Amino acid sequence: MKHCPYCGNQLDDNAKFCNSCGNAQPEPQYTQPQYNQPQYAQPQQQAYANYNAAPANQSCWDGGVFDTIINSIVASLIISFTCGIATPWAICYMMRFVVEHAVIDGKRLSFDGTGGQLFGNWIKWFFLSIVTCGIYGFWVTPRLYQWICSHIHTK
Repeated sequence: MKHCPYCGNQLDDNAKFCNSCGNAQPEPQYTQPQYNQPQYAQPQQQAYANYNAAPANQSCWDGGVFDTIINSIVASLIISFTCGIATPWAICYMMRFVVEHAVIDGKRLSFDGTGGQLFGNWIKWFFLSIVTCGIYGFWVTPRLYQWICSHIHTK
C-alpha cells in the first residue's frame, strides 16, 4: 500500500489518482535501496496552505466533491428561477468555481468573465439559432468554449 503525497490517504499500489483529494499520483521511481535507511518512508504530508502556491510543473484541481455539488445546485437554481434568462450568469458562476480551483504547471488559473459580457453573445446566438431554424445551434457550443477560454488567465 502506498500513500498520497498530497493528503496522506492510503492508496492501492497501482492507483493513478487519489480517491480522497483527486490528485494524480506520481509515477514510481525505482532506485537502488539504501541499506542504512528504511526502504519505505512515511509520505510527506503536503497541504496548499497558500491558496496560490503549488509545486512547480505540477497540474491539479483542488476542488472538493461537496463544493462541486453545492455550486452545481446553485447554478441550477439560478437557471430555474429565472426561466433560463440568467443562464449566462450561471455558466460564469460555475466556470469561475472550476477554473479558480485549477493549477496548471504550478500556476493557479483565474476566470474574469461576467454574466453581463456573456449575455450579449447569448442573445446574439439565440437569435441566430432562431433565424437559421436551429442550424446555428451547432456553432453555439464552440463559440461558448472560445469565449470561456478567452477569459481564463494565470494569476
